Amino acid sequence: MKWRKGLRAASGVALCIAGFALAWATPYRETTVIVGAGGCRLVTDVIDQGNDDTRGYVVLFHGLAANKKIMSYLARGFASQNLRVFVPDLPGHGRTPGPFSFERAESCADALVRELIARRAIDPQRTMLAGHSMGGAIAIRVAARIGVAGVVAISPAPQRAAHGVPGDMLPYTNPPPLPPHTLAMSAAWEPLGIREITRDLVTGDAGATSKYLFIPSATHVSVLFDSRVVRASQEWTAQTLKFTAEPSAPSGAPSSAPLFGSLAGLAGILLLAGPFVCETMGMQRAATASPQAAATDPQNVRGASTAVPVFRALLETTAVSFLAVVLLRFWDPLSFIRLYNGSYFASFLLIAGFALLLIHHKSVRPLWPTKIGILLLASLAGFVLHLLVTGWLDSTFTEAWLSWARWVRFPVLFVAALAYLLAEELLLGPLAVRSSAARIWLALALRLIAFLALVFGIFVLHSGAILVILLAVYLALFFIFQRLGMDLVHRQTGSAIAAAVFGAILLAGFCLVIFPVT
Repeated sequence: MKWRKGLRAASGVALCIAGFALAWATPYRETTVIVGAGGCRLVTDVIDQGNDDTRGYVVLFHGLAANKKIMSYLARGFASQNLRVFVPDLPGHGRTPGPFSFERAESCADALVRELIARRAIDPQRTMLAGHSMGGAIAIRVAARIGVAGVVAISPAPQRAAHGVPGDMLPYTNPPPLPPHTLAMSAAWEPLGIREITRDLVTGDAGATSKYLFIPSATHVSVLFDSRVVRASQEWTAQTLKFTAEPSAPSGAPSSAPLFGSLAGLAGILLLAGPFVCETMGMQRAATASPQAAATDPQNVRGASTAVPVFRALLETTAVSFLAVVLLRFWDPLSFIRLYNGSYFASFLLIAGFALLLIHHKSVRPLWPTKIGILLLASLAGFVLHLLVTGWLDSTFTEAWLSWARWVRFPVLFVAALAYLLAEELLLGPLAVRSSAARIWLALALRLIAFLALVFGIFVLHSGAILVILLAVYLALFFIFQRLGMDLVHRQTGSAIAAAVFGAILLAGFCLVIFPVT
């Protein structure tokens, strides 16, 4: 047993070291500046090959709930053509403070391009505007007002109601005429009719100088790291800026080593997370780590006879989840935290969790005899794990390190997450009743029901919480690892409350990373 733990720890450390070496290997010069324009102070990365003899310029806009750092692969693809690339964090995203709205994101992007032109940092006749999702729509709209050489729009957000996309889900309306020399790309698996609407952009006279490109076997997010997208963007840029015939041809897609390095290091951290949580919870202490500890779990003391049957747990979760989205149609109690879609999501957790706790109020009191020291250790483990993961992602992959403006929202999100996760622990029942696998499957089934209720709120009640769909894959991955961690804390401490506290810290931190500040 000891050699397995040692091998796991050694593997985790090795992955972190290898990941760090790969993630930081880049041949490009990357600097960060703050550009003040139109009342906006956009934190902007400038990426190039380190010389002043550039062929042209690219202003690259990220999508909703993204940031400039996650655009690095595309930016380096342009930089490999000896282009200077400007990648801003739009308002409420990454390092740029809020407030965020779709209108303000567009106006700040427009002001940024005009400011760069006024400072002669870019030449509009040798400048491409590019973007992904929301950023793709912004690139098209800004280019229609400012004369630039061309546009690369990758999975641009829809701007008109068509192909099943209702008007109230559009981030922008009144689309302008398609700018000349626009390359519009979409993936095979796109949400919200993006593929069809993107294809329709390049039709008739509008597409006389433009082109539509379909990317097979790709998703709305994977296009950001797809070498085919980079090469198509490079070819279009070279053709538009007319430097294809020059001796130094485009060098192709940049290395994927930084991406693999980031993922390797993240895997290493997750390998180390289990032993870290066990040590933090006092694994060597018989009082908290022995089988006797599980026997003293307040839930276990109540016995298997009081466990909530699976069918009842599913039915109750369905009822309160759909009730929550109906109530949110008229009142969002946490709207004051001002996170785009985040206040809605947190309010859903609070309402659904509180309703379930009321239903099982008699089962709540037996959970409270938990030592303060155990709760503090669970909190410490949650915060340290959050900081390790976000610190690693921030340094290698995407801007995940929380600013103080986001941290001040943490207490409210923590309370909302705690209400839901404590209710979930009650529905899962004592450790002795269900196996670890059964608990995980039931927990994921309960969360799937909650997700379907949120989708119902989006398409039927028009809640506008589109990030729930766009980030569905990331939410699912997070929930799996969070649930595994919560069960580990529960086993080590014998406390459902400690497990809920640990999970609530992770969930609140995750929400603060992904939801823009409004």
